Order: sequence, then structure tokens, then C-alpha cells
Amino acid sequence: MDLAVGAAMDNTANGPALLVHRLTLEYGAVRALDTVSFAIDRGAIFCLLGPSGSGKSSALRLIAGLERPTSGEIVIDGELVAGAGVFVEPERRRVGMVFQDFALFPHLTVKGNVAFGIRGRRRAEVDETVGRLLADVGLADRSNSYPHMLSGGERQRVALARALAPKPQVLLMDEPFSSLDSRLREQVRHQTIDILRRTGTTAILVTHDPSEAMRIADRIGVLSSGRLAQFGTAAEIYRRPCSPQMACSFGAVNTMEAAVEDGSLRTPLGDFRAPPSAEPGLATVCIRPQHICLHPDGPGVRGRVTGVTCIGDATEVQLRVDDLRIMARVSDMTSFSIGDDPCVIVDPSHLFIFPRQGRVAPDVAALGVAV
Repeated sequence: MDLAVGAAMDNTANGPALLVHRLTLEYGAVRALDTVSFAIDRGAIFCLLGPSGSGKSSALRLIAGLERPTSGEIVIDGELVAGAGVFVEPERRRVGMVFQDFALFPHLTVKGNVAFGIRGRRRAEVDETVGRLLADVGLADRSNSYPHMLSGGERQRVALARALAPKPQVLLMDEPFSSLDSRLREQVRHQTIDILRRTGTTAILVTHDPSEAMRIADRIGVLSSGRLAQFGTAAEIYRRPCSPQMACSFGAVNTMEAAVEDGSLRTPLGDFRAPPSAEPGLATVCIRPQHICLHPDGPGVRGRVTGVTCIGDATEVQLRVDDLRIMARVSDMTSFSIGDDPCVIVDPSHLFIFPRQGRVAPDVAALGVAV
């Protein structure tokens, strides 16, 4: 047994609520998950982020016990529930699950749906738990309604209350807001996170939406083709992406070809001192639009304004620098018109540099001062 797995099992009180170690799932020749590892603190909200087919739902099914892993271990609240020679059935894992379609029982009332998963308690205790949870989710006055009588947001909240009723160690949520319209999604998402925070529930939420993950998660794990591409807080991934693709996923970026040579980074927007970690050779460089300044005169290369878009408290300015198209996001107090040729001034501390060959190291991010 791995030392990390053993430590999580020995330190039940202070260890992680969930530990996933080198989790692998294969369907014949297809590897849906490939040696995925992460740990989630107690009471934390963790997002598994990735496109369709990246392995997000497979990971949830393995944690819930709906499938057996090909290899690897899962530890929940200090108990090994999946590993070599070990497989704890789903009903014994104390894991709750909220499905994308809510999966409510149409023949049961709201109260009956929430009470369904509670076992081994006196009727008075069950009624007290159901009443408290329905009050928490704002549905105390709908306890005798049936699912077809509820809105989409109300059904989602019933599903959440039902999942919380048995007091799970970990709550799993598979794209829980995707079926709601944009206005309702924001409202229900806020209510859900508020409930999870107040109850101290450890939760894993699957989403394909980076902005949703950044809004709600304490930690984010980004899955790509079954592998964990990056793990960290929203700020860590936003400020130190491990690849150009990761940078693009977490906000707008300008991407350009560059080269590292003789200690300098040579880009279409100017030359900068390269960090010690930058490998000589061709590179891809990214910079976010808000870290590009435009000025009528000053240092930097000149660009030609090709478009101006007001987005409220800022203005997006599209420019062409030789053959490179870029965008700058400037204060709405700054006035530029199509045809203007301002100086494009880059803040080098916010440049991301990635070697063009091999795997990108996540610590290759910030560049030094301008030469």
C-alpha cells in the first residue's frame, strides 16, 4: 500500500475526506482514467473540470462505487473503499449523489423523496431531518408537492436535500446546473453553494464550464483525455497555467510564437529577459488582454487598431502588429478609434512562456523584467 494511502487511513480525524490515488479505469483498450490522484480536505468544494469524454463522470462513478477501478485506490473518511482486493459496495460508502437529471421519484412527494434515503432512524427523527433540510433549501411550503409540480430549480433543490439527508461523507454532483436556464442557473448555484458551506459538506462537482468552476470551487482538477492535467485553486491555475490550452480555458489570452535565445525572449511585441527556467529554442507565449497597455507614445511596438468594443466598465481593442492579431482590454476612459496606431506596452511579469516541444512544466509561467 502506498504511503499516502496508509497515512490517509491512519489519520481519520485530520486526514482528507477523500483520497484518490493512481486511479485507472479501462474499457478494453480504452483508458477512461489514467493514474489520476488527488485529495480533498474536509468541508471543501472540489470541481472536476473537463470537456465531454475527459473522464469526469467516470471518476464520479468510481468514487460512488458504481464501477470497479482497473487499478488504484480510493479512501473515504479514512476507509479504503476500493483497492487491491478491496471493494466496498455503494450503499456502504456514505456517498451522496446529485444527478444531472435530478432522478426524483415521480410517485413520491417532495417530503417522500427527501426521506427516501434515510435508514435506521426513528420516524420523529426522520421528520425533523426532512423538515430542516426543506427549510434549508427554501422548500418547506412545497413538502406535499410532487416533482411534476415543481420548477427546474425547485427539483434541483429537492435532489440536493435528498442527497444530504443521510449525512454523506462526500457529496457527488454531476453537472447539477446544466439543465437550468442561465438566469436560474446562477440563482440555484448560489443557493447550493451556500447550503454546502453552511452544512460543512465535502463536495465534488463535475462541470465542463471553467467560469463555473472558478466561481465555486476551493480546488479544481482539470481532466484531459483521462489524465489530471492540472490541480490547484482557481487563482493558481489562472495565474500559472501549465499549457497554452489551459491558459485559454481560464480566460482570454493572446497567443504568439516566440524564441528563447541568448537569455532573451524574442516576441512580436518586443524582447524581454527570459527567466532561468526558460529552455532555449522555439516557444509559445501567452498574455492576457488586461496586461497589455496602449499609449499614444512611449516604449513598445506600434499596432494598428482594427476594432473597438465597449463591454461596460472596460473596452476591448483589437489590433494588428505586423501579421499578429491581438486584443487589449483597457479602461473605458481610454479612447481609441479604428485606424489609430498606439504603442503596445506589455507587462512582462504577466507573460506565460511554454516550450514548443515536450510536456509543459507548470512552473514555467512568469517572465522577468524587460530588457
